[in-house]
Amino acid sequence: MLFPPARDPQAVKGVTFGLAAYIMWGCFPLFFALFDGIPAFEILIHRIVWSCVFLVVLITMLSRWSPVITALSQPRRLGRVLICAVLIGFNWGLYIYAVESNQVLQASLGYFLTPLVNVALGMLVLREVMARLQLVALGLAGLAIAIQFALLGELPWISLMLALSFGSYGLFRKQVPLDGLSGLFVETLLLFPLALLALTWLSWQGNSHFMIDVPMSVLLAVSGVITALPLMAFAGAARRLRLSTLGFLMYINPTIQFIIALTIFGEPLGTIQLATFIMIWFGLALYSWSSWQSRPHQPPIR
Repeated sequence: MLFPPARDPQAVKGVTFGLAAYIMWGCFPLFFALFDGIPAFEILIHRIVWSCVFLVVLITMLSRWSPVITALSQPRRLGRVLICAVLIGFNWGLYIYAVESNQVLQASLGYFLTPLVNVALGMLVLREVMARLQLVALGLAGLAIAIQFALLGELPWISLMLALSFGSYGLFRKQVPLDGLSGLFVETLLLFPLALLALTWLSWQGNSHFMIDVPMSVLLAVSGVITALPLMAFAGAARRLRLSTLGFLMYINPTIQFIIALTIFGEPLGTIQLATFIMIWFGLALYSWSSWQSRPHQPPIR
């Protein structure tokens, strides 16, 4: 049975949090499409700055400063956190660019590929032994990308870079002893000085859109809140659900993006692209089945 029994209130709450997180992430294209005429670089700067500001308020309200102070008091251990910060910053920026350049289908493909990239990184970097079906799934994804390159003459580089950056972020994030909220704050805090310098430079050059148009300025500030909210919901789900359930819910995000790209943004989906999507979806089905079969039989964490 995939979802826990409905009589377990904590499990029901966990599924609710998980659905909220992945639906919010899936609807991100609708939000970032509102920034018409603002470069992705400037949106990224504001996303970092206002995420940091919002998280300061949130952590203060929740009295969660202890793990943050502990992490900041050990600068020699911040190397992996800095790598995580650079990877997630790059991922955010590339995703915003994908939305602005009407390539949400590529973005959705990137997040469909991410679990399979995690499998590859686990095998190559951590020397993990993969199940046969997981290797088949990885091979199908590689074949799909090769078909796109051979028949279309180009690599889906946005998809690949989103999957690689987010997969690598997950790899390093596992080695950082910080919860989701504290970890995101320390990551954005490390990027904050650079973002502030970049924002100052944009203002000095007269290229900043902030405080020029009030509605757009509000949207730029709200981007920080939009960044933190799904993470908080995800943290609530992770504490209450099995990893196998979270893994199943994960596909909601790129599925919503795929539907938005086709129905709202009207992005074209050629026959070759559809065929490669189907191959990757089939690979994900094999991967999910393999993960489900090998799951540990233990009660959910409460």
